[in-house]
Amino acid sequence: MALVQTKSTLLQAVPERGVINCVLVVDDSMAQRKIISSHLKRWGYDVVEAGSGAEAIEICNTLDVDLVISDWVMPEVTGLDFLRVFRGMERQNYGYFILVTSKSESSDVAQGLDVGADDFLSKPVSSDELLARIRAGERILRMERELTEKNRLVSKTLQEMSDLYDSLDRDLIEARRLQQSLIRERHRDFGNAQISLMLKPSGHVGGDLVGFYAISDTKVGLFSLDVSGHGIASALMTARLAGYFSGSTPEQNIAIERGPDGVSIAISPAKVAAILNKLMLEEMETDLYFTMTLGHLDLATGELVITQAGHPHPLLQNEDGSVEFFGEGGLPIGLIPDATFDDVSIQLKPNQRVILYSDGVTECVDESGEMLSEHGLKQIVENLTDQRGNAFFDTFLWDVSAFGNDQDFKDDVSALMLEFGLKEQT
Repeated sequence: MALVQTKSTLLQAVPERGVINCVLVVDDSMAQRKIISSHLKRWGYDVVEAGSGAEAIEICNTLDVDLVISDWVMPEVTGLDFLRVFRGMERQNYGYFILVTSKSESSDVAQGLDVGADDFLSKPVSSDELLARIRAGERILRMERELTEKNRLVSKTLQEMSDLYDSLDRDLIEARRLQQSLIRERHRDFGNAQISLMLKPSGHVGGDLVGFYAISDTKVGLFSLDVSGHGIASALMTARLAGYFSGSTPEQNIAIERGPDGVSIAISPAKVAAILNKLMLEEMETDLYFTMTLGHLDLATGELVITQAGHPHPLLQNEDGSVEFFGEGGLPIGLIPDATFDDVSIQLKPNQRVILYSDGVTECVDESGEMLSEHGLKQIVENLTDQRGNAFFDTFLWDVSAFGNDQDFKDDVSALMLEFGLKEQT
């Protein structure tokens, strides 16, 4: 490699350091190597020399070289051969490669670029052109290093996010178990009545809850509620509300009071709804609200008293399988101060059943976007007239899912079924 020395002011300028720490000069001519190396050292670079392509390969196997200036034409291992090996090496950072050649044909240049050369210097090489090429290489390497660092930071951040997601996912799975544990029994036989429950959150956790609790030997309470929104906040509110309807600790149940003789008495469901509405607005710092159907059943007489607070209309199925809806609608709880609620009383007959459900059931949509609605729910229940207890809900959930083309439910789905005075099926 012949080097033409000039008096250009470029020679007086020292390149910005940092990305090129080691330069490898490869030439079978010792004189040409020394000329190139002397200028590089004067410009402040650490220089390593190699007298052949084979020697250059050995150096690169042990030394992290940032920039290579290599003659093209060398015996045995040419500069192009060395370049092929260099590009196949596993490196932490990109290595910039300049081929020095007297070849000027476009096909030769294309071949060098195709193999992996970054730049070319034509013989004879001038000092100012050499410095300019090195500066260009520094700009490329600086951008590559910055991009590599940014990619490293992105990868690190993504890994941290992935670890956080995995941790959150584990917590949500545990939260789902805890929420499901709020329903300790999916079915209970009270003698003259049976209650069955179904709960399927749309995500890990949800805002729906159904349940029942014993009030006395002759009365049982039941509820279905749906907290606005989805996810953790709704689930936490649901868990708090579950405590107000505890069956294991009746003294903490907001729907039960003690009479003068110490006997538990059911409070009016409408009165309980009003109490909860006041609690939500005055004591709970939240923008959430919920809908609810709350009631109690007299096991001896079959009288069912309920209040409906924005929840879907309860479904009543008669002994002949026919279905009707009842209830007054009402306002959701936690939206309007001093909202009032009404009790509705119905007299259940033997072999009738009542189903309380969340709007995730009737608002389930098919492929065309059409909702199941009360009409579709009525058809499903009528088709399941002979099904009882948990077996009913297994098929019920299957049918609702089939209506939605087996898609994941967009909203929580829950239901409670009260079966009164059932006759043995023959």
